[in-house]
Amino acid sequence: MCDERTYQDNLEFKNNERQVSRRQFNKISAGAGLAIMLPPVANAQEITSSHVEVTTPDGIADCYYTHPVSGSHAAVIIWPDIFGLRPAFETMGDRLAQSGYAVLVVNPFYRLQPAPTSNSTDLSDPENRNKLFGMMSTLTADTNTQDAEAFVTWLDAQKEVDTSRGVGTTGYCMGGPLVMRSVAAVPHRFRAGATFHGGGLATDDDSSPHLLIPETNASMLHAIAANDDESNPVAKDMLREAYGAADISAEIEVYEGTLHGWCPPDSTVYHEEQAERAWSRLLALFDNALA
Repeated sequence: MCDERTYQDNLEFKNNERQVSRRQFNKISAGAGLAIMLPPVANAQEITSSHVEVTTPDGIADCYYTHPVSGSHAAVIIWPDIFGLRPAFETMGDRLAQSGYAVLVVNPFYRLQPAPTSNSTDLSDPENRNKLFGMMSTLTADTNTQDAEAFVTWLDAQKEVDTSRGVGTTGYCMGGPLVMRSVAAVPHRFRAGATFHGGGLATDDDSSPHLLIPETNASMLHAIAANDDESNPVAKDMLREAYGAADISAEIEVYEGTLHGWCPPDSTVYHEEQAERAWSRLLALFDNALA
């Protein structure tokens, strides 16, 4: 997960020959040119997007809402990584909307400050790293449950959402546990969930997210970073055992050659080939589970 191990791996990656050029990295960090960093969507639908405010029990959450310009669609909630709501995740939300979904990309740190909550996706800055870890520590199972319920309620009230279809959710890094708690918080609505380099999904702690699996109804995808698996190889087995016991469909795979954080296009360890393969598996999951 996003910790000191992540920092060291990312730093090593930046310093070796696989790193992106400084010019390209500056463009990505500034949020420019992100659309061209991602391959085009086949049969892309025309979309519209806006920044919206969602009322929760703890205040107003600033979010990004994107959806096709016509029709009603299955809803999806995106939980960003530790770097929060930013242009890269808005672009990812748009891309999913082009595939026919009504997508809400949330600011998980709205209780502390509006987005953007980080000026960089570089964990080598000690001040930024300490700030982000501190913000992440404020997120709890209770805040997650409240937010998931509020976001689903908001989405279900939008004319672009087809409430006869299930809701999906995706989460990256720290967003992984948020996905698992969300599908347990509103099991009658969530029909699919996906985590990408999610941290802390299955642990020995009594509050481990994987213990909630029997309370869920969602088909799942867990795309695991290779270095996360190296540091905790039993986590995937704990997930498989829990899903098997609950008779819930789950695709669990370690993506070779990836580092924690490889999916967002502005990540310092972005791995385009594997990110695209993970994205294709996400679309397959949603096509089947949210029909």
